Amino acid sequence: MKSKKLVDAFNGQIQFEIHSALIYKAMQAYFEAEDFPGMANWMNIQYQEELSHAEKLFSYLCEAGGRAKMLAMDEPCNDYSSPLEVFEAALAHEQIVTGRIDRLMELAQEVKDHAAQICLQWFITEQIEEEANAGLIIKKLKMVEGDGRGLLMIDQELAGRVFVPTV
Repeated sequence: MKSKKLVDAFNGQIQFEIHSALIYKAMQAYFEAEDFPGMANWMNIQYQEELSHAEKLFSYLCEAGGRAKMLAMDEPCNDYSSPLEVFEAALAHEQIVTGRIDRLMELAQEVKDHAAQICLQWFITEQIEEEANAGLIIKKLKMVEGDGRGLLMIDQELAGRVFVPTV
């Protein structure tokens, strides 16, 4: 990896993926406290996925000859008022991630780093899935409009999600 600017951008994304994991862990804590174990499970899987994404970027950066660095992070939000608010925050966060990955791809194209572009293509595809998953849950939560039985059904559905490593 020849471009210092691209190395710095990869390091920033690694940090952001780890920060994303912390955001999802905080969301899991909210659901644990509110007795929604299925939604807590869904967020725990998100937490694991984000760490896996950070590791994928870290490994690529090291293999490509860049120097990975661990950067400081801000504290994530720990307070929410409803499951819908949590999933809306999750979708908004994933949209930010999508924008960051898109800008990273544009930088890789600008410096003509084809290997970085191949690596980043996986993340671009992943972001389509990330946004779609959160968006579908939001639609379901809006359909039940806070009805306890509906929330429990959604919670049970989300309990079935399992982590599949990406690295």
